[in-house]
Amino acid sequence: MQYPKIKSALAIDDHTLLVEFSNAEKRQYDITKLLENKMFSPLKNPSFFKNFKVDSTGYAIIWNEDIDISKYEIWQHGGTG
Repeated sequence: MQYPKIKSALAIDDHTLLVEFSNAEKRQYDITKLLENKMFSPLKNPSFFKNFKVDSTGYAIIWNEDIDISKYEIWQHGGTG
């Protein structure tokens, strides 16, 4: 299956993203479960969490060279409302 690309994203609180995809669907993605992984621990800082960008190709949300979340992960595990 071809997953839609990420069009835009917005932090709606200190651990949830509202992500809009290229097919106009939106998903809410809660990062709380990722925080158990040491790699994602910087996202516990609300200022760091809110400082992301959408990859120019629409394939991921990126915080730095080590931390990103793929469109597949958000599409598969994000809630629709």
